[in-house]
Amino acid sequence: MTASARPDPAVDPAYLAATPFIDSDHADVRALAREAAGEGDDKTRAIRLYYAVRDRFLYDPYSVQVSVEGMRASGVIARGYGFCVNKALLLAAVARAEGIPARLGLADVRNHLATERLRAQMGTDVFFYHGFTELWLGGRWVKATPAFNLSLCEKFRVLPLDFDGETDSVFHPFDADNRRHMEYVADRGSFADLPFAEWRDAMLTHYPDLMREDRPGGDFAAEAAAENNNKTQTAPRSA
Repeated sequence: MTASARPDPAVDPAYLAATPFIDSDHADVRALAREAAGEGDDKTRAIRLYYAVRDRFLYDPYSVQVSVEGMRASGVIARGYGFCVNKALLLAAVARAEGIPARLGLADVRNHLATERLRAQMGTDVFFYHGFTELWLGGRWVKATPAFNLSLCEKFRVLPLDFDGETDSVFHPFDADNRRHMEYVADRGSFADLPFAEWRDAMLTHYPDLMREDRPGGDFAAEAAAENNNKTQTAPRSA
């Protein structure tokens, strides 16, 4: 926590504490937080933290590890990549390390632009327990979704999610080509830490093939680029 940070009396202290998954007291988390946040008020530092997590750590839906070790925020730093819940936990962790209250938000979303290979492994286009972060800024909770790094958005032709510290940053319903992108279908709630047993049961129930230990890996960014390149080449040209 920076010297100027003051806990807000309206915020539960749990949203500033280190937890098993939001391990804001880990040395790597604290180092990243301090380096990326810089100086300034909570909003200014939160914005810098958001972009650091969004773009320095690649989004990889094939990287889900149904284990305590695999889900910790510090693990994303060690690997350099993670999926939506991993990255949301990391943003919450670096925010707490800087004295900014943070919590994990979970929701079910229908993703219309997942790759064919990922959809086949998932068996559905619904991402159950999609993760995002909620940050306490300006006296209220503001949503921030650091999942898709900028380079992946460019390959997918998805509008990147920006964050101004005041407006909720959530997935757009349409992509850059006005195709259906994301649809929020259920709110699972907000949490001081990952509800691991609940989340794990959902992953094993809804995605048995994707959660197998012997599942084949994949290069999600390459798949996205190839599929969108094929769509561009086969799209009818206007007269």
